[in-house]
Amino acid sequence: MKFAVFLPNWIGDAVMATPALAAIRNEYPQAEIVGVLRSYVGDVLSGTSLVDRVIEWNPRGKNRTDSGWRLACRLRRERFDVAILLPNSLRAAWMARLSGAERRVGFDRDGRGWLLTDRLPAGPRRTPRPVLNDYLRLADHLGCRNLDTAMHLATTEQDEAAWECEWLKWGALWKSDKYICLNPGGAFGAAKHWPTESFAELARRAADELDLGVVIICGPSEREVALEIEERAANPRVVSLARTALSLGLSKAVVRHAEVLVTTDSGPRHFAGAFGVPVLTLFGPTHIAWSETGGASAMHLQLEVDCGPCQQRICPQGHHRCMQDLSPAMVFPALKQLVACPVPETRQIA
Repeated sequence: MKFAVFLPNWIGDAVMATPALAAIRNEYPQAEIVGVLRSYVGDVLSGTSLVDRVIEWNPRGKNRTDSGWRLACRLRRERFDVAILLPNSLRAAWMARLSGAERRVGFDRDGRGWLLTDRLPAGPRRTPRPVLNDYLRLADHLGCRNLDTAMHLATTEQDEAAWECEWLKWGALWKSDKYICLNPGGAFGAAKHWPTESFAELARRAADELDLGVVIICGPSEREVALEIEERAANPRVVSLARTALSLGLSKAVVRHAEVLVTTDSGPRHFAGAFGVPVLTLFGPTHIAWSETGGASAMHLQLEVDCGPCQQRICPQGHHRCMQDLSPAMVFPALKQLVACPVPETRQIA
């Protein structure tokens, strides 16, 4: 058996797809599993054995072999038995059809059903439900029996070496060998962002009152925000990755060794769940149910506002109350609780 698994485009969704990948691997241990994915998604799976190899698919990339007809021809030469479509896009269904895979398994939506051989009914578009469970439905359709929601990630030796290098720098500044991690990013849009000054105040209180180091992770587009948080906190135990060579693997390693992750509703929040690190997620415009994972040590904070959760990238009202009014004074007690004693998953409304 030879499987082509079309992976989601978002980092967080890729992490939430790992339970389905693990189920397929466990059910078909002799099969070859090939991930068809964006290059950065490959970094999410690096270090795991969930896929045997990857084929990069970059529709907007400069390398023509990674998209269009050339990619389709490459996929056809692979002679896949089954193509599994985790994304719901028409583009993914087209590419699976062009690959020549005998079976093409995915959700029947947006008029793409005729491109699939195995059409699963899609849930209501506007009814919040865990994306992770949708992925498991696809694995269940393939006959996978050992289905659970545990997410799977790993770090490589290179990732750990990069973390160790940074740790040697930080350790000289801290009295404690423990730290929390902050993730201020949010590729979805500005509406997910918690104010920079709020992150800075939380970081300062964590360092001063909890006697912890604070490490701010970031992507290339978030360096300035990470630096601003570090500067506003004005505490030598608050540091960021903004000045170092960034990689997804380094971010995974930093989260893996942290006491707690405090994060917006963005991809790296799921690193914590996969590594068993307590996580405090600050929700604004997005509905909690879409990304529920059943983690054992997770807390969610979301203000009740009459206009949300609106699922919009930019606040339609212009006030951004769902995040602006979520003050550090509301967040710090939850962080303190997680540091003192990780708790079962709970939905906490400030």
